[in-house]
Amino acid sequence: MIGPFRGKYRFLSNFWSCSVLYEGITYPSAEHAYQAAKTIDPQQRLLISQNCPTPGDAKRMGRTLTLRKDWDTMKLLVMKNVVRCKFTQNQTLRNKLILTGSEELIEVNTWRDIFWGIYQGKGQNHLGKLLMLVRSELQKVRNYHDNLSHRKS
Repeated sequence: MIGPFRGKYRFLSNFWSCSVLYEGITYPSAEHAYQAAKTIDPQQRLLISQNCPTPGDAKRMGRTLTLRKDWDTMKLLVMKNVVRCKFTQNQTLRNKLILTGSEELIEVNTWRDIFWGIYQGKGQNHLGKLLMLVRSELQKVRNYHDNLSHRKS
């Protein structure tokens, strides 16, 4: 089991600093991209990208946005796509995620988030589940490429 996402596993956090190109805008973290996706207003999305120096700032601004009407039904899909972008666009992070093997990834937290993570042993751990889903996808792609290169030898 891996969690909380600290120390050598901090890269699993959405607050990890890395470029994420999502829907045509480059964000400084997955958290920035996720928060921006809450709205359909392109100006608000750009504000998060350009005016929020930290993921925490992006999260705070995300709480003030006019939410898209379908947000409650879309937020899991959006997070999956943001996480996928983070790890497919960043080779070092992709390799580190793959190296977690088959470990269960748990977003253990102290901020009482029982939707995306686990707080005091309770929660749905949706972020951890999405990380494991993306990891599985990336492992399959890597295995496919490994098999192709072995066949050519």
